[in-house]
Amino acid sequence: MLGEARLDPTWDRASILALFDPATGTLDRRVLSDEALYRLELERIFARGWNFMCHDSQIPNPGDYFINYIGEDQMICVRGDDGAVNVLLNTCRHRGNALCRAEQGHARSFVCSYHGWHYALNGELIGVPGQKTYYRGDLDRSRLGLARAAQADSYLGFHFATMAPDAPPLHDFLGEVGRTGLAMVCASGEVEVVDGVQKNVIDCNWKIAVDNLFDWYHVMYSHASAGHSGILDLAGILHPNNQMVMLGEYGHAISGPGVPKEAQAKIDLMSDEERSNAPGPAGLSRLRPKSATELMGPNGVRSLGHPNIFPNLWITLNGMQMCLRLPRGPSKTELWWFTLLPKNAPPQFRQRALRAAIHMFGPAGLLEQDDGENWSQSTRSSRGFSSRRLGQALSMGLGHDEVTEEANGERYIDTCVNEHGQRWLYRSWTEWMAARDWAELEASHSPAPTGRV
Repeated sequence: MLGEARLDPTWDRASILALFDPATGTLDRRVLSDEALYRLELERIFARGWNFMCHDSQIPNPGDYFINYIGEDQMICVRGDDGAVNVLLNTCRHRGNALCRAEQGHARSFVCSYHGWHYALNGELIGVPGQKTYYRGDLDRSRLGLARAAQADSYLGFHFATMAPDAPPLHDFLGEVGRTGLAMVCASGEVEVVDGVQKNVIDCNWKIAVDNLFDWYHVMYSHASAGHSGILDLAGILHPNNQMVMLGEYGHAISGPGVPKEAQAKIDLMSDEERSNAPGPAGLSRLRPKSATELMGPNGVRSLGHPNIFPNLWITLNGMQMCLRLPRGPSKTELWWFTLLPKNAPPQFRQRALRAAIHMFGPAGLLEQDDGENWSQSTRSSRGFSSRRLGQALSMGLGHDEVTEEANGERYIDTCVNEHGQRWLYRSWTEWMAARDWAELEASHSPAPTGRV
């Protein structure tokens, strides 16, 4: 049992690091409910990290925009007249009103509905009603453009942004594991996001909605009803029990079913035509083409699990869906489900894929309804005076597995069901929270592990 919880803790470096013990896997439940920790997360994780904004296919033309969030800050991701993608805070510099009310659309410029301040697609303030009369000509418009993300960049068509000017470049931040996770989506070719994002709110902390994606222990129990319905072959997914884990810097991780090396060696000898006619492992999908190995790496391509791009971008269904876990307070999370399909997918394939996307996850998903109930109850218990003192025990597999490191630098763990991903998430979370700036985080964060884990 952990020590008695303080009601109003001062979260200095030592007290934050003490919230998770990587040597035992013990997690302090206050990480799921404390208001002061939540406010610190908005500053030290979301504003500091690289956040997924949108995909190229959602903003193909100048003037196309998509609204997303960095923490609780609403952002406009818009393609400018020059073709560059601008990420702007959706708040007028005059009184703070939101400029864009639609979630997605096309605009030639942005006009505030409150007083008519007028902004270009790059955020420049280009018009103010009454500038000469009411303001007497002394308003400096050059100082009042929309606030921009400090950095914006893309990888494989996925656009990210950070509010931290000192953050490392996106490519370096993602590292091998983050890039492998995004490559899973594009492993079979170019994709596009299906119009319409499924959205729902669950009464849970955003982190438990993240750590669950690494959790294959719950599948046979929580999702038994889905298995009985025939929509999911649980035994086919989990047996034989081949699991593969990849842990990357800054908290990125991939965990779940994996193709054994011996089986992958046989796949590597097959042509793309042979692969297209062969059943996928565990009945999940068709085999990936040869080109996927170049994108994902010779061992990354074996993964059929769930990547998480830290902090909150989940990739699932072998890259067909992505989910953002957006924080809405310590005890509420808004989930956004994006469905991605191959460009020019045949109508029959598209219909089957969309049916799976709707009925697996999202508000109507059988799996999400099971998960949401568990997440909500686990979050609720973290608020009780006595129950929050108990901690959580994330010790499965601790000290029993070895990290394999290949000559090309790939690192992975071939194992059974485990909690390596959950432990890596919370270890990384404490390091992000304890660091005051990027320089301190880069100097003090844990490198991708080697040896026994």
